[in-house]
Amino acid sequence: MPRGNDVAGQGLQRREILRIIGAAAVASHFPGFSAWAYAGAHEHAAGPGARPATYTPQFFTAAEYAVITKLTELIIPSDDTPGAREAGVGEFVDFMTAHDAGLQPQMRAGLAWLDGRARREHSRPFLELAEPDQVGLLEPLAYAAKHRKGDEAAQDFFRRLRDLTSMGFYSSEIGYREIDNPALRYYAASPACPHVDDRAHVHLPAPRW
Repeated sequence: MPRGNDVAGQGLQRREILRIIGAAAVASHFPGFSAWAYAGAHEHAAGPGARPATYTPQFFTAAEYAVITKLTELIIPSDDTPGAREAGVGEFVDFMTAHDAGLQPQMRAGLAWLDGRARREHSRPFLELAEPDQVGLLEPLAYAAKHRKGDEAAQDFFRRLRDLTSMGFYSSEIGYREIDNPALRYYAASPACPHVDDRAHVHLPAPRW
């Protein structure tokens, strides 16, 4: 699905953004990630080779984790640029869920609901559906105009998953590069102000960010 027409949906509240960013910084010290890497982290002393070849889920079962990974890929797909798959966002979602006991029942129940809906409407589990059918099941959860009465718990589940996916991606090295975040640039010394003819900064162009 094109990134401009995906199911990423609405943004997070500022307080929640700050909370997740803080948690992402904590997550950066976890040695079990095989793909996800926090954009602000320093290399571990052992070097890149210390990463495991595959990620071992900390909370979800193997079957649940496969669905979580697919969902993150549908939310931020890979097109002409890397998406959630390349950034290892499924790993981030699992780690965050493993360390949030209040979130765990909602995530597990949401996955069970999704698989049940897939079986009722298509007679197959979610992962066995063609991608257009998977997207068709998610759109009533993602878009307010398509919400169905009675699906409120599933809508909350998907909203939470979407938030974690967005934060996992945009706090990763790949996500930072995707938005060309200037924080990724390194300087040998603190650069001086480049506006030598406008020290009061009264004629600067409109902010980029």
